[in-house]
Amino acid sequence: MSDGNYNRNLLPYKPFQSGLKTGRAQMHTLALQAFAKWLDEQGFDPATQQQHLLRLRELLPL
Repeated sequence: MSDGNYNRNLLPYKPFQSGLKTGRAQMHTLALQAFAKWLDEQGFDPATQQQHLLRLRELLPL
């Protein structure tokens, strides 16, 4: 009979928290891209766009 760790040792190492951090980083990037696209559609000048993007980066947790 095998001990309780037998099946766990056969699986590749993929921590759950790492997957959550990866997904969170992807959503962060998508949010920044969508906001930048929206700013561009609204006709903001590039300097104002950068100010708003920097402020959004400060507000978004990561």
